[in-house]
Amino acid sequence: MSLAIFDLDNTLLSIDSDHAWGEFLLEQGAVDPQAYREANDRFLADYEAGTLDIHAFLEVALKPLAENSPEQLAAWHQQFMASKIEPHILSKGEELLARHRSRGDTLLIVTATNRFITGPIAERLGVDDLIATEPEAIDGRYTGRVSGTPSYRDGKVTRIREWLANKDMTLDDAWFYSDSHNDQPLLELVEHPVAVDPDPTLREVAEARGWKVISLRD
Repeated sequence: MSLAIFDLDNTLLSIDSDHAWGEFLLEQGAVDPQAYREANDRFLADYEAGTLDIHAFLEVALKPLAENSPEQLAAWHQQFMASKIEPHILSKGEELLARHRSRGDTLLIVTATNRFITGPIAERLGVDDLIATEPEAIDGRYTGRVSGTPSYRDGKVTRIREWLANKDMTLDDAWFYSDSHNDQPLLELVEHPVAVDPDPTLREVAEARGWKVISLRD
């Protein structure tokens, strides 16, 4: 029995759920069409380049959560799951989760995308443990601010260590599956790093270090 850690976006999903949520909000007319689209696309490009300012991104990304009621957000997310997420859940990703589950491994998703977006996705995938960026909420309403350390790059390592301490677990014999070079700090910590449909930078690193490279795409 080991810990099996999974990135979410472009690993178990064939899309980036954070960017897809932004596109969904644009379709709903919930955000400024030009400014938000430009920001959404720019932040995705920065993420892919490894130059994302996570706090600048979260200032924009969490604002719609603060500007809308919990009821409206819940209704939107239900539509979002059906139209944007369900078609992009990778069947081979579900098979990989099932293999680890059948071995008795502890499954954990760790993602930079915030918990509002990813909580229902993890639930849909049957993964009980989730580390995600935490949007602050007070009296049942989101504030637009982040709570604690965003789980991005080195922040994933920080959050994993906190999670392990609370669970009285270690990274001994742990697996981590990811597509992104942004996850190199955590990939370097585990005994079984796996590059999943990796971006060019991660593929180069994985091949140089002899890490396993797999594809979950059909």
